[in-house]
Amino acid sequence: MSFTFTEDQKLLSDSADRFVLDEYDFETRRKILNQDGGFDKKNWSKFAELGWLALPIAEEYGGLGGSTVDTAVLLEALGRGLVVEPYQSSIVLGAELLQITGKEEQKKQYLPSVAEGKTLLSFAHIEPTSRFNLSHIKTKASKEGDCYVVNGEKAIVYNAETADFFIVSARTEGDVSDQAGITLFVIPSNSEGIKLRSYPTIDGLRASELTLNAVKVDQKDILGPLHQAMPAIQQVVDRACVLLCAEAAGAMDTAVKLTVDYIKNREQFGQAIGSFQVLQHRAVEMLGAKDFSRALTYRAAGAMDQSNSSERARAVSAAKVEMGRSGKLIGQEGIQLHGGMGMTDDMPIGHFFKRLTMIDAIFGNVDFHRKRFAQII
Repeated sequence: MSFTFTEDQKLLSDSADRFVLDEYDFETRRKILNQDGGFDKKNWSKFAELGWLALPIAEEYGGLGGSTVDTAVLLEALGRGLVVEPYQSSIVLGAELLQITGKEEQKKQYLPSVAEGKTLLSFAHIEPTSRFNLSHIKTKASKEGDCYVVNGEKAIVYNAETADFFIVSARTEGDVSDQAGITLFVIPSNSEGIKLRSYPTIDGLRASELTLNAVKVDQKDILGPLHQAMPAIQQVVDRACVLLCAEAAGAMDTAVKLTVDYIKNREQFGQAIGSFQVLQHRAVEMLGAKDFSRALTYRAAGAMDQSNSSERARAVSAAKVEMGRSGKLIGQEGIQLHGGMGMTDDMPIGHFFKRLTMIDAIFGNVDFHRKRFAQII
């Protein structure tokens, strides 16, 4: 399986790689994690200046109109440095939902500000009992006069503390797991009735449990057609899965390099342990797993913009399965080949393994996507 990047994509990758190399080393990342909100707002402004936030947004709304492959190239580079700024939550999920479902006036209201780094979005969809079922929504929105009143709970809402607006899914008709009957709402984060319980995730990011208690939403803040949000949600989540795999490809690339460098320099019995053939074989296995996962990721990225829904879903699930398997293998081998040092918080390899583990669990793990792939066939 082969693919060729355009000159623009190569320049984009080089630009992001330079940023990670020059400004986002491991110690800098650790300091950023301790800042309010869990990321550096100066970096976010820099992403806007470089055009990274505008990359997947349509040109008529202040963006660059980049493809899924373009965005995957960027996220692979950011994954090499475990960049913690909220690109996935605000751009990949929030901005894309607005592009697909928003009315013209809504797109003009929000998207230019998002591209400029002035507005942060967060997608509040997953619920405490939903597992990986995207249509399992208990949160309800009831029509009262000229507005809707939203009540419910959302789990693992990434970067909710710093979001200016939430895109919230709520059931406006039907039963808990019905595909139909789900509607999206844009809700200001300072709305009365919203409560957050925030915490750090295992991979160093920030997330919150979101409670909505009689939150009033005007009808003009409905995204897309009433009761029919599920197809758009599935499309955006599939695209997010591909871009998570791209980020994982970058993280795996660095994890392999860290491990190879370590076994080249770590001496035992008077020689580098990398000279032992069995360890060389394990390093090669890590490299092969990374390359195969990366290839499936870019195949899925290309399918997102060119194929029908069935082919897209199958390519996404194949990439997600391989990413989960490869991420686990590379993380475990990396830790083991680092020896006892690999288990300490001071060694970067453990942080890469944590991020790979979390990416595997977001929007469906290996078992979930293997079953989904089989069902599509």
